[in-house]
Amino acid sequence: MKVEIFPGTARGVVAAPPSKSMAHRYLIAAALAEGKSAVHGVAYSEDILATIDCLRALGVAVVCEGDTVFVTGGVPLRASRPLLCRESGSTLRFMLPLCLLSGTPAILRGSRRLLERPLTVYEELCAVKGFSFTRDADAVAVCGRLSRGDYTVDGGVSSQFISGLIFALIACGGESRIRLTGKVESRSYIDLTLCALREFGFPARWAGEAELEVGGAPGAARDCVVEGDYSNAAVFEALNLLGGAVEVTGLRSDSLQGDRVYRDYFKALSAGSPVLSLADCPDLGPVLFAAAAALQGGTFTDTARLKIKESDRGAAMAAELLKCGVKLELEENRIVVPGGELLPPDRPFSSHNDHRIVMAAALLATRTGGIIEDAGAVAKSMPDFFEKLSSLGIEVQKDEVE
Repeated sequence: MKVEIFPGTARGVVAAPPSKSMAHRYLIAAALAEGKSAVHGVAYSEDILATIDCLRALGVAVVCEGDTVFVTGGVPLRASRPLLCRESGSTLRFMLPLCLLSGTPAILRGSRRLLERPLTVYEELCAVKGFSFTRDADAVAVCGRLSRGDYTVDGGVSSQFISGLIFALIACGGESRIRLTGKVESRSYIDLTLCALREFGFPARWAGEAELEVGGAPGAARDCVVEGDYSNAAVFEALNLLGGAVEVTGLRSDSLQGDRVYRDYFKALSAGSPVLSLADCPDLGPVLFAAAAALQGGTFTDTARLKIKESDRGAAMAAELLKCGVKLELEENRIVVPGGELLPPDRPFSSHNDHRIVMAAALLATRTGGIIEDAGAVAKSMPDFFEKLSSLGIEVQKDEVE
């Protein structure tokens, strides 16, 4: 899909999309709990559809009715067919340890880019436990039977590995302990996992700065509502940095989402050229880079993990901003974005097959105008993104056939 966006000033009210991060976690927690749960307020992005498909492949009854997903959990999890993770890193990393509960072989498939992303934490765990773990360009195959106990894992690669192991150990029953080594990345996402599990009655808590205790009591079915998503809301509030007047509704002020920091970061970008860490909010990177380029610039630290997202997001944004006359400085763990005048792009923006890059390019285009190629990648997290943008008075023309 090719999309052309014309320069304009956004005005209006838009509801924050449901949190993809919380939807993943609620659906899995519901699958682990006894009985039939209802998860309300689900948006069927490609990533959430992948998690639903994988839960069904593990034998969980999942029924979608409108924006409510009914999950009948408490069943033994066993892969009856390959798990199709599409392009969802969360799905792959949450599901892989659940496939290590039955002692039977399981195959997880995904896009080539997804399978290029690190799985070292699980690969090393399987090696220590004597489990089978093989991977190629299109799939990962595992076989083993995980048991409760004490585990030591690297906390410095991705919080998704920690969350995935927490889910699996909850399913094992009894009490387990996870000790994390290295600098713990994206701690707030682990907090979201613990919060979701506690809502379903599972004991799960931090026992220290780098130690987790999980399990010890069964969970129970419940009804829950997915809160609004700060990471996807950020692009709409970023329109205010470019002169817009947009109000985003549906966000919890007491949310544990790390991306809630965007409002503070936007204030800092408006005031000058700040130094901002992306350690706990890597998904904000592309939109922050675009906003900084439109304002007075900024320096962003803790950026190394952007290389292992849906695209190499630092390099991708450097390529797209260069089309507008802005040259980023890319270092191993730091990115400098100069401020100044944004020029109309000298050629179409590329999505790099990354939903966050599409949103950032759209933000730029509301000032400069421009075409975004392969813009359908935005469906990974927000299928109705361009409709929401249009509702705010931005002219958008979509060409479904490229």
